[in-house]
Amino acid sequence: MGRNSRGLKVFLWILTIVILLLTVIWAARVGTTKVTLPQLYRGLFVEYDDNVAIIYDLRFPRICIAIFGGAAMAVSGLLLQAVMRNPLADPGVLGISSGAGVVASAILLFVPKLFFYTPILSFFGGMVTFLLVYMLAWHKGELSPLRIILVGIAINAMNMGFMTALDGMTAANGVKPPMGISMKTWEDFYIMVGYIIAGLILALILSGRCNLLALEDKTVASLGLNTAANRLVISAVAVLLASICTAVTGPISFLGLIVPHIARLIIGSNHRELVPYSIILGALVFLIADTVGRTIMPPIEISAAIIMAIVGGPFFIFLLKKTGKNYG
Repeated sequence: MGRNSRGLKVFLWILTIVILLLTVIWAARVGTTKVTLPQLYRGLFVEYDDNVAIIYDLRFPRICIAIFGGAAMAVSGLLLQAVMRNPLADPGVLGISSGAGVVASAILLFVPKLFFYTPILSFFGGMVTFLLVYMLAWHKGELSPLRIILVGIAINAMNMGFMTALDGMTAANGVKPPMGISMKTWEDFYIMVGYIIAGLILALILSGRCNLLALEDKTVASLGLNTAANRLVISAVAVLLASICTAVTGPISFLGLIVPHIARLIIGSNHRELVPYSIILGALVFLIADTVGRTIMPPIEISAAIIMAIVGGPFFIFLLKKTGKNYG
């Protein structure tokens, strides 16, 4: 790699981080309660300010959830694409997010006392869905990339039906279903952050293994690595990240599809660079989607999931058409 190429990558890294920081400031300032940047700084670090206190209690938890949730979904999609060697893999498309969402909705409806255990229990829901999709897509000793997508779409539709029914019953009981990140508190953030940090650290550790999975299975085996075991471990980390995020934010489709592709265009295909960059880019994309959704038509809020679906749907169709010869 030439010096110019490395310099460009460093510049793009710095640019993405700067844009993320500016987006955090933008997200904190816009809304019903408005503050200037100096007022925000003083209220956070110097002296108490009523308006800044409102922003800290209501807006900052939402910002932090968007940052960590976006990072988790982006890295989850990246890991799934590496494991399945399928550029169309995404936690939402494969039904993993909705599987975790079914468990989260069921807990809120039937056993609300287990609220604090929702993320880890949602992980089991996501993992069961992933294994179900994997088994149903297995055909004649091979795992067809196209069958994975088709089975995933079918399972996702079924899970979304269950989740809609459960959320309807929850709303009938006077409890707000766990959809979107509006009205989230610091408590919601604390529930998810530890699991997500652990999952992202594991993803960074396993990033080198993702590079190896791009090789033929025989080549990987000749290096002394167990291909099946590595796929299972990396898949479990991907499901963990998607499930934990879904337990708090609700299902977010296409984020895990779009971000890895953009990251590859900017950084390249080395997962040791892709994973950390996807963390930053995923946080940025989800935060922008949420901020646009809550400010574009005030006082009406459009959920970040809807924004991502509007953007991600055409992107998915474009990728499906582009890769049709290889995956169709």
